[in-house]
Amino acid sequence: MFVRSLRRNLLRRTFRSFSSNTKTLVIAEHNNTELFDSTLSCVTAASLLGSDTTVLVVGSKCQEVADKVANLDGVQKVVVADSEAFEHSIAENVVPMIAKFQKENEFSHILASMTTFGKNVLPRLAGQLNVQPISDVISIKSSDTFERPVYAGNAISTVQSTDDVKILTIRSTSFEKASESTKAPIETYDVADTVSSESTKWISDDLQTSDRPSLTSARIVVSGGRGMKNGENFQMLYDLADNLGHGATVGASRAAVDAGFVGNDLQVGQTGKVVAPDLYVAVGISGAIQHLAGMKDSKVIVAINKDADAPIFQVADYGLVGDLFKVIPELNKELQS
Repeated sequence: MFVRSLRRNLLRRTFRSFSSNTKTLVIAEHNNTELFDSTLSCVTAASLLGSDTTVLVVGSKCQEVADKVANLDGVQKVVVADSEAFEHSIAENVVPMIAKFQKENEFSHILASMTTFGKNVLPRLAGQLNVQPISDVISIKSSDTFERPVYAGNAISTVQSTDDVKILTIRSTSFEKASESTKAPIETYDVADTVSSESTKWISDDLQTSDRPSLTSARIVVSGGRGMKNGENFQMLYDLADNLGHGATVGASRAAVDAGFVGNDLQVGQTGKVVAPDLYVAVGISGAIQHLAGMKDSKVIVAINKDADAPIFQVADYGLVGDLFKVIPELNKELQS
């Protein structure tokens, strides 16, 4: 913890010379009761831009979330915009209010996570403010210069913005999660004149529930590819995840999803979830660049594939060439003993 705090303080000192005129706004992502971890990474990114960081919590009956945000290190103020119109985070309802809040406060930077929520809200906000958004930021070089991956992560692009307002979506796996600190003040923003959009209405949520952690928050991810041959064989990966202990979950490559083995909520890669767990186990995955873009930042990568020339071995820390239908059952047996 001391090393992380020291690193954070050194980074802040590095940016202090050009951050004197910055005012940063972070849009919190939550479900009205739970604050999502991606917001913690956004707060860390914001702390690199300057000392004045405000977090905007937009929702309905979301005071519990605001209290959690107020305890994050690097947050100077929390503003709550509470209305029934914001209950389901419909962008058509949320964005006009954020644009109004921005015009009243003139933030130099507006940040949100590179998730479905952030990718839905910030481009619309950028359109209303007539600025160019910068997506999938993985590094902040200065107050106007940022790095983002291109070509499925095979190259890093350095982008400099001359817009008065910099709108950024942040890749959460590239920044540490903000730790707890002293509580920041919480203010309430007047949204009495908020009107729900007539063009877009919430109908229902069709959510898959699981006792396992989400892909983006799991410590261990076991992913299967086309080599699994069918969806029934994914059960051995679920067994492996169970045997690896609490905090493990199952993912899949796009090839496995397209083949109908599992649902697209398990997809890891450029067009799926971007993960960076402590341990990533790739089973029967060849290693297309689109998949590597979503998992190559994992701390330890283990690859199991019968093809010794599979590209996945180029990024793996440990590789095992063998038949997964023999290797995985043996591995499960060893872990259970």
